[in-house]
Amino acid sequence: MITIDTGTTELLCEIRDRVAVVTLNNPDKRNALGDKITPALRDVLVALEEDQRVGVVLITGAGDAFCSGGDVSGMASASKELLSQEDRLDSLIRKQENLTLRLHELKKVTIAALPGPAAGAGLSIALACDLRVASENAFITTAFRNIGLSGDYGGSWFLTRLVGLGKAKELFYTSPRIYAEEGLSLGIFNKVFDQESFLEQSVEFAKTISSGPTAALARMKINLNLGLNKSLKEPLALEASHMLECAASEESKTAIKAFNERRQPVFHSEE
Repeated sequence: MITIDTGTTELLCEIRDRVAVVTLNNPDKRNALGDKITPALRDVLVALEEDQRVGVVLITGAGDAFCSGGDVSGMASASKELLSQEDRLDSLIRKQENLTLRLHELKKVTIAALPGPAAGAGLSIALACDLRVASENAFITTAFRNIGLSGDYGGSWFLTRLVGLGKAKELFYTSPRIYAEEGLSLGIFNKVFDQESFLEQSVEFAKTISSGPTAALARMKINLNLGLNKSLKEPLALEASHMLECAASEESKTAIKAFNERRQPVFHSEE
């Protein structure tokens, strides 16, 4: 296991068998996004994207919550009131792009592992990940209506694509709690694990992906993300380009050789 220094105890990071486990670590505030934890998360994502020891980035929360969203106690700070509306808008756009957009486009597979609730911007972070796994007692809620806000960090974009426009509107307008099993049936969660062994099962699930062909997985992610927004012609061209790049790679040669020898491929040597 390799420990990564994030610059704050409110965000922990360690690498386990090519899985970077990033833990939001402010359980007293249910891992709310504050002035320490959020910049550290942005920075660690940049570092992990280029770290060759990492195949999957798994984000989870300490204690019994994933992330309760923005720290409401700091939302009306005096320093923010000094900024013009235009500066505040530019700042929020930049912060969103450096967190949820970065997660969505990260060159590594990302997994949100919810030991408990994810709300507001915390839900947006979970939705920005490629996959989501939940413990039996986890739930999600949009929550924004409860504090008179419309939502940010891409929650409306991600949720609509997962559950459809009508259901996404319901979840935003009424802010119900969607528990693990319902979330699984809606396609919000990919897996639900036992509460007692949740983190261990989540990491084992991540390992099944991190042991795979990193470059090919990154290209798959680009293909799939692009397919949400383009006509079929452009994704076909991109798939063709990526397919040829994969076919010429050592990863593919390793996999084909193993296939012909009727064994599982090994993409990464043991460290």
